[in-house]
Amino acid sequence: MNGAERYPYTVRDMAVAQLPGLRVTPGDFPPYVLVPGDPERAARIAARLEGSVALARNREFHSYRGTYKGVDVGVVSSGVGAPGAALCCEEAIRAGARVLLRVGTAGSLQDVVQDGDLVVATGAARCEGTTPWMLPAEWPAVADHGVVQALWEAAEEVGGRRHMGVVVTLDLFYRGVLDLGLDVWSNAGALAVEMECAALFCVAGLRGVRAGAILAVDGNAREASDGASVLRARLDGRGSNDDKGGSE
Repeated sequence: MNGAERYPYTVRDMAVAQLPGLRVTPGDFPPYVLVPGDPERAARIAARLEGSVALARNREFHSYRGTYKGVDVGVVSSGVGAPGAALCCEEAIRAGARVLLRVGTAGSLQDVVQDGDLVVATGAARCEGTTPWMLPAEWPAVADHGVVQALWEAAEEVGGRRHMGVVVTLDLFYRGVLDLGLDVWSNAGALAVEMECAALFCVAGLRGVRAGAILAVDGNAREASDGASVLRARLDGRGSNDDKGGSE
């Protein structure tokens, strides 16, 4: 079964005036679309495009399009977490996207993956509550091989430290009383933890389009989620911003 046969949207579906989440219309997006989480990050990316125009803004979903080195490019923010990312990707595809590139941040799960490093995700562990409603638990969330290779080559051109491998997609940012299990994923070899990749990869796979992700590391997730920061905050009688799990 090829991608076209898997694609579920008919001509009648594509004729809707406006998509309810992104508030864009079919045809608004070019084939290549960048998907950051943060709306402000989407605006900063759009500012680097030639002829950039804002398409729509609704809730966490801010959409733009322009050109980069002669290539038409779209940008849309997905917000934080798998549910919003899934909705964002579904509607971006309906609006014309055929290659979805998540650009965001992640927390390190390995000592060799340090702040400022880049991680190109080959796949994502589905530790979130969205994709189990889409696919069997045994189904892997994998990035498109060609997109992964292109992102890796682009990272090489930029220089600096870079890694390629599996990431963990987690729903939780702040730790509660339960163990997040990050040491288990670290021991298994996962490079980093974040909050959207699994949804992106699963939606893309279901709809017959291509997807990948490149992530900037902004902290050690295992240290941040070990509970020590929570205990320190309680002893000090204050809240803490350090007890986080995933990154957006």
